[in-house]
Amino acid sequence: MQSTFVRRLLYVALFVLYLLHNDLWFWDDPQLLFGLPIGLLYHIGFCLAAALMMALLVNYAWPRHLRDEEERESLP
Repeated sequence: MQSTFVRRLLYVALFVLYLLHNDLWFWDDPQLLFGLPIGLLYHIGFCLAAALMMALLVNYAWPRHLRDEEERESLP
């Protein structure tokens, strides 16, 4: 039950991340933060969030039959 809930939650988070990909709100903002344009910092944060999302998806939403098949093939 909990595994199904976590998977669904991750898929919803993935969809939200997809919606946040295009930053229309920072497109014309010339503000600098830490010496970098704020739009660039937004995309740095987005890349970190996407990497974390991929790690979570691999750990919690990867199909079990593929993982089991790979383990069987690696045995001598």
